[in-house]
Formats: sequence, C-alpha cells, structure tokens
Amino acid sequence: MWTDTQTGVAEGQVRGEKRGNDGIQWLQLRVLHLLYFFPLRNELLLHLKTYNLYYEGQNLQLRHREEEDEFIVEGLLNISWGLRRPIRLQMQDDNERIRPPPSSSSWHSGCNLGAQGTILKPLTVPNIQISEVDAPPESEQTSSPTDSRGLKTLQEDTPQLMRTRSDVGVRRRGNVRTPSDQRRIRRHRFSINGHFYNHKTSVFTPAYGSVTNVRINSTMTTPQVLKLLLNKFKIENSAEEFALYVVHTSGEKQKLKNTDYPLVARILQGPCEQVSKVFLMEKDQVEEVTYDVAQYIKFEMPVLKSFIQKLQEEEDREVKKLIRKYTVLRLMIRQRLEEMAETPATI
Repeated sequence: MWTDTQTGVAEGQVRGEKRGNDGIQWLQLRVLHLLYFFPLRNELLLHLKTYNLYYEGQNLQLRHREEEDEFIVEGLLNISWGLRRPIRLQMQDDNERIRPPPSSSSWHSGCNLGAQGTILKPLTVPNIQISEVDAPPESEQTSSPTDSRGLKTLQEDTPQLMRTRSDVGVRRRGNVRTPSDQRRIRRHRFSINGHFYNHKTSVFTPAYGSVTNVRINSTMTTPQVLKLLLNKFKIENSAEEFALYVVHTSGEKQKLKNTDYPLVARILQGPCEQVSKVFLMEKDQVEEVTYDVAQYIKFEMPVLKSFIQKLQEEEDREVKKLIRKYTVLRLMIRQRLEEMAETPATI
C-alpha cells in the first residue's frame, strides 16, 4: 500500500527531478505516483464514506481535501486511556501570560483618589467599648409560671429591634481570597475529561477505558499524535514512555509503529468502537497479541487444557509418522549399500 510518507517522498523526488531538468526521470516518477497514489485514495475514500455515514450528525465526522495532489483527511480521533501507572501534570501552563503587579501610574493605584484628586485615608473601624451587663439578683431571676407567660406575651407584643454593634460582639470576617490568589489557584487546576486536578493531585492515573479525543490529520505520525495528546492535557511525562495500540474485542492488540498514521489506521479499521479502539498505553507494560493467540484468550481453563491435549496428540502422531518415514528410508539406503558391496566393480 502506498503510504503518505512514500507519497511525500515521491512528490519530493518529482519536484527535485523537475528542477534538475531531467524530463525522463521526472515522467517516470510521475507515472509511478499516479499508479500507486490514486488507488490508495480511492480505497481511503470508500472507507471514509462508510466512516462518515456511521457518525452522521456527530462531531466525529471527518473532512478531506487535496493539497498539491496530496490527499489529506482531518478530524477528531477518539483515544481511550489504558495506563497502569500514574502520570504527572504540569504545575503551570508554559503559554500562560504572567501579569505584572499594578504600578503607581496604573489605574489600579488611583482607586484611593477622591473626586478632587486628593488622597483618601483608609477607613478605620471605630473603637467600640463593650461593657458587661450586671447580672440581676437571684430573686429577679426566678419567676413563677405566671410571670413567664406574661413575659412571653409581652415579648410577642413588643416590636423586634435590629441588633447593633452596641449589644453584640464584633464577629471576625471570613477568609476571602484576593483575585491574585484565585488566579494562582486556577493556574494549578487542569481538566482531563471534565475532572479537575490541582497541585495536590497532579499525579494520578486516568480511569481505564475513559475516552478523550484530539484533532489530527492523516499526515501526522504516531509520535506526533502522542505529543499532541500529552500537550493537550499538560502532561509532563515523555512521549517515549507511551504507545498507541489498536485493541480488538477479541483480545488482539496491535501496536502502531512510529511510521504509522493513527487516523488512517482508524479509518481502515472501521468506525465502530465496539469492534476496535485506539488505546494509549505504556510501552513496557503491554505485549502485542496476534490474531491467532487472541482466538483462545476468552476460553476457560478446562477448554484450553483440552486444546493443549489435542495439540499434543497431533504432535505425537506427526512425530511417529516422521519416525516411520525415516526408518523406511534408512532401511532402503542400507539395502542399497549392501547390494553395491556384493556386486563386483566393473571398469
């Protein structure tokens, strides 16, 4: 299959040969380009049509265009998290603008100016002295039920007054964050699939099987997609620690090579994620599972043991067959050697 890399190399060679004014070689390369590129484009267009029909009316539909005879597909690619070890989030966005503190000439510093330009003194809370009320004598404290009912009636008839500073203690104001503190806290918070994490939880493991997506095109290789995904969520881990795998429901796991194109692989695999998904996993934690091995993964242990027994019996039969075959050949060779020894040599 003619890949995008081969197409780009062919185009580069075409342009180079054209600049060299070598018309024959330029024509040969152009013919090769037409022979290999257009069948691939037609095949990809067929799969792309099926893909977009499956996601009709959704944002996962893909678009395509042609630039200098290069067929490019772009859109969102769903990637599932399949990590077993924690990842680290950046504590601060490298691209975030750092705002300097307001200077004396800025409008922030003029908030304490009066209407005439005079400097207003900060407001001070008046010093309020709170004196304790003398306790009444015990004779006045103890009252009869009749006095209590009368007091209750009197309280109901008496209008309630608003409490002032003179009869209540001064309550301390709650801790209110300044705008600078709020910005600092916001800088330490990032979101992965809608879940926010601050600097205290910057090391965590995403839920296995949770889905995210990145916007890529068909010319981006596996390392480029990995870097884009890690940069999207401000992950400090190196892209060399991870790999993309196409995982089938049968258990088959196929690792995408560095020269592969994940979006093209997704289109060729088909749109249904119930059949296959693209997973982000650790390189050293996952082994590829071939299709032949994946056929036996979901069987129970007794069934697998019966398979092994059948294979062992078949192997024994093949071994016995080979032993009989070479035993007969050995006897034939010995018989022929004996006949040659008995027959006198003739000149």
